Amino acid sequence: MSRRNRTLSFGGAGLTLVLAAVAGPLLGGITGEAVAIALGCLGGIAIVSLVFLEIGLGEDREREAERARQEREHERERDARSAPPHAGRRPLARRRRPR
Repeated sequence: MSRRNRTLSFGGAGLTLVLAAVAGPLLGGITGEAVAIALGCLGGIAIVSLVFLEIGLGEDREREAERARQEREHERERDARSAPPHAGRRPLARRRRPR
């Protein structure tokens, strides 16, 4: 979720809560209460849902990073196993046989 979408989503949910607080007194009576309750519930549900979405997306990013790290380690191990046994080491000095 991009920063812009996140801001618009949370802003819209917050605006719904503000409208709930304003609509009740403006409309008055049972209708104002019903509209205020409905908007308040929708705004609250939207905010809680967005918070859970953010948590889930964060966990997905962590899981993806962990998977990429494990894949890199696995690739390094595979490369190390496929390399010749002397790769990266200095050849041993040969002993001369006595004559």
